[in-house]
Amino acid sequence: MNTAILKQLPQKLEGTHRLVYGLIAAWVVSMISLPIFLWTIGESAIVWGVYVTTALQALAAVVALSTRWPWTRVVYVVGIVVTVTLGAEALGTATGFPFGRYNYTDLLQPQVLHVPIIITVAWLMMLPSSWAVAAVLTGANSGWRFIAVSAAAMTAWDLFLDPQMVDWGLWVWEDVGSFTYFGIPWQNYFGWLLVSGIVTALARPTQLPTNPLLLIYVTVWVLQTIGMLFFWGLVGPAIVGFVGMGLFVALVARHYLRDNA
Repeated sequence: MNTAILKQLPQKLEGTHRLVYGLIAAWVVSMISLPIFLWTIGESAIVWGVYVTTALQALAAVVALSTRWPWTRVVYVVGIVVTVTLGAEALGTATGFPFGRYNYTDLLQPQVLHVPIIITVAWLMMLPSSWAVAAVLTGANSGWRFIAVSAAAMTAWDLFLDPQMVDWGLWVWEDVGSFTYFGIPWQNYFGWLLVSGIVTALARPTQLPTNPLLLIYVTVWVLQTIGMLFFWGLVGPAIVGFVGMGLFVALVARHYLRDNA
């Protein structure tokens, strides 16, 4: 590599960082706009809103990873996330393991093995942020503690997600029984922990860009709480999700306050 290329690297890196925060800003605007489009356009706005917000958030996370990783590693990890989660979702819809018995409706298209492709993107949009939470709280990027905290931080998000997506008619649970989490079988959360842990163990996400990824995690926590409380009418899941994800937000905040004291 010649000296001219070396001199250009900081400028290119700075541009990538601007792109990351620009994508985060665009994603936040799309999230805030969703209730407005629902009121003005109708229920079709929900499906398109899921596509747009999921794609923007996932793209922000992937570009954030590229600020610390070569693109070959980014593509490798994206491939792991998409392949493993698609396999887990296909297994889940076919057999009921590991999440419980559920089916996706026809609203989200296209689908592969009865699983909407956008669902694999949804896993991708939050797993890197969960890795960043674990990296801060455990001081590591590998090992069983890192995997466990990553999986728990990821699963905490589903305290918001599953009740909301079921309420929007994007998937349906079957044979849930009487003891559930707002209509969601508790087995689902075991499945989230298991799949998140497997993906994390396979991806081995070292050298994470924690700042933008943590910003995504905290922003999801804030927007989901406000949205479900005041716009979507899901007060119970909003409160539980606020506490669940909020625990990790509080622990990360305490870590930074302690280090800067």
